[in-house]
Amino acid sequence: MARMVGIKDVARQAGVSVGTVSNVINRPEAVAEETRARVLSVIERLGYVRSESARQLRAGRSRIVAVLVPDMSNPFYVDVAAGAERAARAAGLGVMLCTSAGDPSEEAEYLSLFAEQRVRGVLVAPVDPEGGNLGVFGRHGIPFVTADRTLPGTPGCSVSVDDVAGGALAVRHLVDLGHRDIAYVGAPAHLAQCRDRIAGARAALAGAGLDPDSLRKVEAARQDAAAGRDAGARLLGAAPRPTAVFCANDLLALGVLQALYGAGVGVPGEVALVGCGDIDFAAAAAVPLTSVRRPARRTGRLAAELLIEETGEGAAEHEHRRVVLRPELVVRESTGTPAD
Repeated sequence: MARMVGIKDVARQAGVSVGTVSNVINRPEAVAEETRARVLSVIERLGYVRSESARQLRAGRSRIVAVLVPDMSNPFYVDVAAGAERAARAAGLGVMLCTSAGDPSEEAEYLSLFAEQRVRGVLVAPVDPEGGNLGVFGRHGIPFVTADRTLPGTPGCSVSVDDVAGGALAVRHLVDLGHRDIAYVGAPAHLAQCRDRIAGARAALAGAGLDPDSLRKVEAARQDAAAGRDAGARLLGAAPRPTAVFCANDLLALGVLQALYGAGVGVPGEVALVGCGDIDFAAAAAVPLTSVRRPARRTGRLAAELLIEETGEGAAEHEHRRVVLRPELVVRESTGTPAD
């Protein structure tokens, strides 16, 4: 195996001291132009790359922020990660992006890895509903910010979306259109966001003078399009069939739309459909999807900025904050009045 080129190799080839090479890399203005050009030429010829771990040991601080999300197949979390990455890069930091696959045990393993690597901080969309993994991780003294959810009793900053308001926006829209037989398609209620969306949906029914328990629940095993197609098949077999469906996310809604479309059921003519998230695919669907917009990129960006603030020069003055963003309803062609 070839030996990695070190800073001593560069210094020897350039005929300068190790300190001069270090200055060329870190403080180029302190080195004479001719010497700087000679050292840079050797660096390029040898393919030298400085050791970040060695630099980190000297500085006592990493330049890497870890981002841990549950599912990179979900465009919402892709956008959260993208927002975080842009904020980190603007601050001169790198990003280590990982996915827990929605598994608390994998989340725990990654948090342990982050502690071993002594990353600068962690932005995490946690899947452990009790926050136990973060409780253990917190003992390492590495700052973290939770994104897309808040864990009560867990210290640190968080950026989340008001999902109670989001559920209310969706169902109030359907009620205002005249729908009374409404179904909700979502993942198991151990996910706080799903519980909140159901609570908001029921509150909207109650606010309209309707029975909140009239909301039909169709549980999806996952939160992807395949689970949405399965839920759509069950809705097709329901008697009577609901006139409107609110889905916990847009991937489920797109799967439901595929099932209805494949069975020749008109959307919105026979069934109105609302998703949640407003991912890019929502507007590009065969029937553009009405959706509750959850600002994913802004969530990631704000969470990263809080983490950068907590780990930067002004860390001593940092105060933990809980930021809650407001969703908004984006009305498209998938919702309309119920058929006579």
